[in-house]
Amino acid sequence: MYRSETDQAAAPATAMPTLFEAIVRTRCVEATYNGGRVVLAPHVAFTRHGEVYVGATTIERDGQPPREEKVGLFKLVGLAGFALTERSFAPSKAFDPRDERFAAETLLAVETR
Repeated sequence: MYRSETDQAAAPATAMPTLFEAIVRTRCVEATYNGGRVVLAPHVAFTRHGEVYVGATTIERDGQPPREEKVGLFKLVGLAGFALTERSFAPSKAFDPRDERFAAETLLAVETR
């Protein structure tokens, strides 16, 4: 079964409030990405070519921590089962809100100090 363009368009619309809440409240999200379960700390929501992306640090992938801390970019429609958790996070030093990958198209970002 293939996802229709309508299905792909609906996915970000239903996940956007959750994504925004996670960024504002600095709460992790869980999702399935590339067949694996991930826990992400979303730092920024942005658009690129009409698609919504998430800039996030990976907290866990299939129950394991990452080898290094970095801000990865995830297409929101590629994060299946996107759900807010009660696990909080501190904004990462790896996050730079001026990063050219997303700065011009930022919708919302965590506050950095």
